Amino acid sequence: MDTDTAPVLTLLQAYLATTTLPASGRLPPERELAEALGVSRAELRKALAALEAEGQLWRHVGKGTFLGPRPLAAIGDVAQLAQEARDGDMVQARLTLEPQLAALAARHATPAQLATMRDAMMASCRPGQSWRGYEGQDARLHREIALAASNPLLLHLFDQLAAIRRVLTWNRPRARPDGPQADHPSFAEHAAIVGAIEQGEASLAAERMHHHIAAVHRLIEKPSRQG
Repeated sequence: MDTDTAPVLTLLQAYLATTTLPASGRLPPERELAEALGVSRAELRKALAALEAEGQLWRHVGKGTFLGPRPLAAIGDVAQLAQEARDGDMVQARLTLEPQLAALAARHATPAQLATMRDAMMASCRPGQSWRGYEGQDARLHREIALAASNPLLLHLFDQLAAIRRVLTWNRPRARPDGPQADHPSFAEHAAIVGAIEQGEASLAAERMHHHIAAVHRLIEKPSRQG
């Protein structure tokens, strides 16, 4: 840490420890906070950056600075984007991103990551589970693939997209409310994707992921069938 920052950081930590913030954890605007601490805005920004680097606060451009670790996706942003999404936006976004993540995973996945993917795949097709249980394991599998792509920027985009997807599909109707059938098509599609990744076949992994996402969204668009 910059030694010039330490005194300001101490002031800022004391302020945060003794001040009641709103439920959102939002800090006062920089100008107001700098005046309260008796420091310049430039000095304050260095102290804020130090706390952000430690994961003690996070900043959202245009909305402010918030106490606590950065969430995977700010809830307000997710809700707003879900409301703004048009028909077809989600499948188009997924078809743009996820096949490429699968291809990268085929190139970069470690043995440990491959084992985790297979575990998530097997858990997703466990018989007798609820839709929520299936969706949790499905989300886990897709994220393990995104993680294995070894690109933190694409992983961040995936996390944002996955959160919005769950908002859009959370309460969709089910023809079978008890859970997926044993022959649910996603089970075989997941196995095909993971198999291609294990074989290191990047093009095949991308192709199979594209097929899977397109098939899932065709089912989602037909309420009489299962997504």
